Amino acid sequence: MAPGPVVVVMGVSGSGKSTVAAQLAQRLQVPFVEGDQLHPARNVALMAAGTPLTDDDRRDWLQAVGCALRDAGERGVVVSCSALKRSYRDHLRASAPGLRLVYLSGDAGLIAQRMQQRGGHYMPASLLPSQLEALEPPQPDEAALHFDIDQPAAGIVLEAWRQLAGTPA
Repeated sequence: MAPGPVVVVMGVSGSGKSTVAAQLAQRLQVPFVEGDQLHPARNVALMAAGTPLTDDDRRDWLQAVGCALRDAGERGVVVSCSALKRSYRDHLRASAPGLRLVYLSGDAGLIAQRMQQRGGHYMPASLLPSQLEALEPPQPDEAALHFDIDQPAAGIVLEAWRQLAGTPA
C-alpha cells in the first residue's frame, strides 16, 4: 500500500482552509489536523485582541505544525495552516520533505465577508489586511495546487483530490 499524502491547505484566514482541508482529508482517507488548534494560547489571545502575529510569534506554532506533518508517517495527513510566507513553507517542508500544498486564494472583499459571517472564531476580520500583506504566494518551484475560492468548496476538494491521488478527471 502506497503511503498517504502529506498536505497543507494554505491561504489567509477566511479563505476556507479548514473546510477544504477537512473534506479533502476525508476524501483521501487520512487524518485531518486543524492548524488553528496548534496555536499557543498567547497567539490566540493576540489575534483575538486584533494584534497581528510576528514571525517570532509564529515560531512555536510552525514547529507544532511541522511535528504534525512529520508524525503522520506513512498514513498521511491534511493540515490547515496559513503558511503565508515562503520561509514558513520551507520550514514545514524540512519536517515533511514530500509535502504537497493546496493554496486557496481569492478576492479580499469575499474573504472579509466570509470572516465577518463566521461565528466562534478568534480571528477578527480586522487582521485580514496584515495577512494579505504578509502573504507570499507559492512560487512555481513549490508545485502548489492553486484554487480560487470563488468556486464551491466541494469542487475545490474534488479537483485537489484528483490531482493529489493521481485520479484522472
